[in-house]
Amino acid sequence: MSAIAIPANPIRYDPSVEAPEENERQVDAEIVATLRKISETTFEHRKHAIRSVHAKSHGLLHGELTVHPDLPAVLAQGLFTQPASYSVVMRLSTTPSDLLDDNVSTPRGLAIKAIGVPGARVAGSEDDATQDFVLINGPVFSAPNAGGFLKSLKLLEPTTDTGEAWKKVTSKIARGAEAVLEAAGTQSPTLLNLGGQPTTNILGETFYSAVPILYGDYIAKIAVAPVSPELTALTGEKLDNTGEPNALRDQVLNFFLANGGTWELRVQLCTDLATMPVEDASVPWPEDASPYLPVATITVPAQDSWTIEKIAAIDEALSFSPWHALAAHRPLGAVMRARKSAYKMSAEFRAAHNGKPIKEPRRFEDLAG
Repeated sequence: MSAIAIPANPIRYDPSVEAPEENERQVDAEIVATLRKISETTFEHRKHAIRSVHAKSHGLLHGELTVHPDLPAVLAQGLFTQPASYSVVMRLSTTPSDLLDDNVSTPRGLAIKAIGVPGARVAGSEDDATQDFVLINGPVFSAPNAGGFLKSLKLLEPTTDTGEAWKKVTSKIARGAEAVLEAAGTQSPTLLNLGGQPTTNILGETFYSAVPILYGDYIAKIAVAPVSPELTALTGEKLDNTGEPNALRDQVLNFFLANGGTWELRVQLCTDLATMPVEDASVPWPEDASPYLPVATITVPAQDSWTIEKIAAIDEALSFSPWHALAAHRPLGAVMRARKSAYKMSAEFRAAHNGKPIKEPRRFEDLAG
């Protein structure tokens, strides 16, 4: 492994970097209530409970995460303290709360669950042995804080499971406007969430935590980037989803029936709290000051990415949350704090309404399929 150029003076975590707002508990409760309304709406229409965000899956995969040997001390933290391999399951998704036709093109997500992870854990997951990374295909979150997240949810909640034809038209308009912005070197989170996500191959995407986590003694964001030639060749590849409601799912299925794939898991260390804030999730951390550095490899063999067994074991029987975590990787900031109760509610709602338990596996063999 080639030498890694570590940024000078990475910031060590101190409780002062987090600053909860006075009304944060009230805002978090409203986020949970709004997401529950969304879940109730989709359940009423479908008679089956789905996730309150990232509802639609496009691929369900199993593979292995291998921690790189000889990492510098500043990177050898938490899960990455020493060389080891862990079974992982991965779920590719899109962000809306309802199951939309892929012609409504929205931001993409990747959730990863490493299984059999030892170590002290965050409160609420003491009996678990997993480490989740919940990622999106952009380096920043769509809102700066929990209050901004709540505002966007309140705008989306009345449109849940309604007006798909209107959403297709809006998506087409938003994609055109977003293309103009991206040609000028910028993006609009609002346009992306309205359906302005470019219609490209989901397997060529780089995915980001967008919000920070504790990284042992330090503070970091996480990214997962494709590195095998078969995957990197798909970056930016146009997707023809015309008339194909599940084009992304078909794309993932066809690829992994014929190929395996490799990603790098990378870490961006916080080196300046002024330009790399913890509490404002809408600010991109400058990569020229602190680049994403590789700490592990994720390898996925060729497989069927959409089987009845995987749907039961991964899509239905699992939940993904940044709070399924080692204490060394505790989520940081207002958006992450809001996610704790929101994701818990969503999992409990699905388990209760579908009559199926959702629990964390301790071994890969614990999965149903």
